[in-house]
Amino acid sequence: MGSVGDAYDNAMAESFFATLECELIERRSFRSKVEAKAALFSYIEGWYNPRRRHSALGYHSPEEFEHRVVAEVQVATEINEEDPIPA
Repeated sequence: MGSVGDAYDNAMAESFFATLECELIERRSFRSKVEAKAALFSYIEGWYNPRRRHSALGYHSPEEFEHRVVAEVQVATEINEEDPIPA
């Protein structure tokens, strides 16, 4: 993420892995690598990426944030279509 010697070099990755360990790994045990991989995929794609609130998005989930942005763009487009700028 950062340059050599940068204090924030691995901060994002370390934060993700700390969250992963706390929310998934410490709460259960796995009988096989296949089961662990399936749980990891399910956690990341089913919870962490789409629904978990992220501080970088104003504590909204990526889905909520995306819906807000799309709605704002649609409103802006409707306003521009109703009141075109004269050429």
